[in-house]
Amino acid sequence: MLAYFDCFSGISGDMTLGALIDLGVSSEWLKETLCKILPANFDISVSTISRSGINAKKVEVLFEDDLTSRDYKQIKSIIKSSSLSSNVKNKCLEIFERLASAESEIHGCPKEDAHFHEVGGIDAIVDIVGTVLCLDYLDIEKVIASEIPLGKGFVSCRHGTLPLPSPATLSILKGIPVYGLEIEHELVTPTGAAIITTVAESFQKMPKMRVEKIGYGAGERNLKSIPNLLRVVFGTLTDLQAGYQGNHQKEVVVVVETCIDDMNPEFFGFLMDRLFEDGAFDVYWIPVFMKKSRPGTMVQVLCPGNRRDAVINRILSETTSSGVRYYDVRRSILSREHISVDTVYGKVKVKRMKDFNGNIRIAPEYEVCKKIAIKKNIPLRVVYDTITKEAKAD
Repeated sequence: MLAYFDCFSGISGDMTLGALIDLGVSSEWLKETLCKILPANFDISVSTISRSGINAKKVEVLFEDDLTSRDYKQIKSIIKSSSLSSNVKNKCLEIFERLASAESEIHGCPKEDAHFHEVGGIDAIVDIVGTVLCLDYLDIEKVIASEIPLGKGFVSCRHGTLPLPSPATLSILKGIPVYGLEIEHELVTPTGAAIITTVAESFQKMPKMRVEKIGYGAGERNLKSIPNLLRVVFGTLTDLQAGYQGNHQKEVVVVVETCIDDMNPEFFGFLMDRLFEDGAFDVYWIPVFMKKSRPGTMVQVLCPGNRRDAVINRILSETTSSGVRYYDVRRSILSREHISVDTVYGKVKVKRMKDFNGNIRIAPEYEVCKKIAIKKNIPLRVVYDTITKEAKAD
């Protein structure tokens, strides 16, 4: 499923949470899930308000919390020790890492010691962790966002009076297409910037898609010139979406690579698993000969642009490499969608693609087939062939 974030009035954590709840996430489920992992008593208030005649969800986090701010290490500890799934944990940690990197750059302190003020309170943690939980709840596999509008003026915070957009917000938005509006208001908060730059694969006009639901999340203030809303459009990409020609899509992705000749080969398998968790499309080990004719391995990773930094950090922290190369490449991919089909094994997710001649291809997911084969104690190829045959019959 696809979510298109239409940020015509900016983005913040509470706006994001409101829009996703408006799409159908149960606020009671969200509260119960968050209460199990967060170290504070709080409540989530969800109300429906009207902005320029448009109904939207307004989310407020009500809490009694003796800690008004936390540092990066404290927040990492809360998330890592929680019962969240590994995918949700990793995404939450990546969002907070973006915030920590921005604070570290601006204030000249180590990232681990970056101290969050406005974004370290329980309300901001609820916004970030809650957003990732909502995306997982809605089974959103792809996020695309519009270009990001920025307001002007000044804002008061614990550091004093800061220009808008705030230094943290602007630092997080490096490399992202933005434009200015003549509105003296903080349209994009650091939390909102960190969320959207982490979850969105690209920033562009709305692609051709089949719209199923629309969610609106309301910001704190009622602006005079434009409705202070975030709109999230939920649906599926169509075969002839923007960027597709015939039955293939042309897109720009990133290659990250380095060569290694001094690492324990047992580490490569672990590295590949972690790179896929970080969002890599593909990971390759390529035999190479390095200086002094030493045999080595080129680590080459193909990933979306918004996962580049996560992939680079993984390689530099998990290997003996001291540096990487990265560059943009163009690729063409077949039109594809993920669907659920009824099989003798129950409902199973498969990938359906259309080739250049309009023929349909069915590709069962390996991990799904593997689990079924182990559970049923039957050959993997039997599971694969059975699902393919029954999916085509559908």
